[in-house]
Amino acid sequence: MKIDYEQEILRRRDMREALTFTIDPASAKDFDDAISYEFLGGGQYRVGVHIADVSYFVTPGSDTDKEAYEKGTSTYLVDKVIPMLPEELSNDQCSLMPNEDRLCMSVIFTMQADGKVDKYKICRTVIHSDFRLNYDEAQEIIKGETGRWEGDERGKQLTEAIRELNLMAIALRKARIAKGAMDIEGDDIRFELNEFNHPVRIYFEEANEAHHLIEELMLLANRTVATHVGDKPFIYRVHDKPDQDKLKDLRKFEKRHKAYAHDEQERAAFESALDMLMIRAQAKAVYSTVNIGHYGLQFSCYTHFTSPIRRYPDLMVHRLLSAYVLKGKKESYPLAELETIAKHCSETEVAAAEAERDSIKYYQSVYMQDRLGLEFEGHIVSVQEYGIFVRIDENHCEGMVHVSELSEEDYFDFDEKNYRLVGRYTGKSYSLGDAVRVRVVRADTLKSQVDFELISNEE
Repeated sequence: MKIDYEQEILRRRDMREALTFTIDPASAKDFDDAISYEFLGGGQYRVGVHIADVSYFVTPGSDTDKEAYEKGTSTYLVDKVIPMLPEELSNDQCSLMPNEDRLCMSVIFTMQADGKVDKYKICRTVIHSDFRLNYDEAQEIIKGETGRWEGDERGKQLTEAIRELNLMAIALRKARIAKGAMDIEGDDIRFELNEFNHPVRIYFEEANEAHHLIEELMLLANRTVATHVGDKPFIYRVHDKPDQDKLKDLRKFEKRHKAYAHDEQERAAFESALDMLMIRAQAKAVYSTVNIGHYGLQFSCYTHFTSPIRRYPDLMVHRLLSAYVLKGKKESYPLAELETIAKHCSETEVAAAEAERDSIKYYQSVYMQDRLGLEFEGHIVSVQEYGIFVRIDENHCEGMVHVSELSEEDYFDFDEKNYRLVGRYTGKSYSLGDAVRVRVVRADTLKSQVDFELISNEE
């Protein structure tokens, strides 16, 4: 920690008296964002989005900075986290823990109840978080279960804040989707591991209103920061338009098959299949110095500012903001250097995502190895010329049924545009989204692969 920490506190906007809280997963140890709330009267509210000021602790070119740049991001595996920053920073000095003074880079909004922003200020602050909530606790407050929080005046202020902020977030989300923003949500898969690191249960974390509350405020801060910088050299988060041919095929598939979903589970499976196809049709979001906007969010200007503990681009954005907004510079880093950083961070993001997917697939294969011979209900989530991939409904483990296992008496042709395999002689088809019953026949933990066989109606 720098020796002038106390002096630094005195130089910052003091937000320690404002009601402030964090909302994160129950297992989180690094809290990089906090929210403050004040009712100003006259239908106005002061809402602060406070982000850990990692740039104060990590000096450009230092050993810590070099290591963070090489990693590019924290990687979240099933059994452990590989943090971008040393734990003394990520879990302590930078983490916005309750009942501790912490340095932040903040966007402070003056807002109306419908989410409209009247004005904002980007500044360095010192905060003092009053409450550390997880998403379930925040959701309880939103749903009116406030008894545990209303024992004192500060707790009553917390319940009022979360309810009002939830209404703002609903308005912001509604406006964003009305402009064409994508609304695709998937359940985050979680594993319960025993003392031997063996998976004994698979469960899911579903996005609720508390997740949306934080999401919308973070989106608002990211968009505001990117727009404020203007035409100065900067790192944007960009998302190009999707492949139009793939979208046309997708719309045709949706029109043909939507009517065949007979019950709620089939409709849910079909919608899930559509979401996967929509994602596959999308361009990959990347970091760039060239602002082409963000198609998925329908923002003309967007960046990543809110997670500098776990993403290097956010740390760079903080440094650029410090130069442009607080010091009045017109240029901080050469554009070519920023583009090199942006490209590197896009590559490390992909590598981390692949590692996280591989970790999930491995633990799924270990989980299914204990369930050889068992039968499960599932739905087809991918169709290839060599077979179909089935996702089990209850645990989302995926496995393949090879095309040679579909029938001993037929040959199946791959109808790529219609996402199906069709029997050449019988006309029997296996299409994306179809409900099937499967038996687990193999689980290869070395390859993280699971094989199924179909259970026929007769069987």
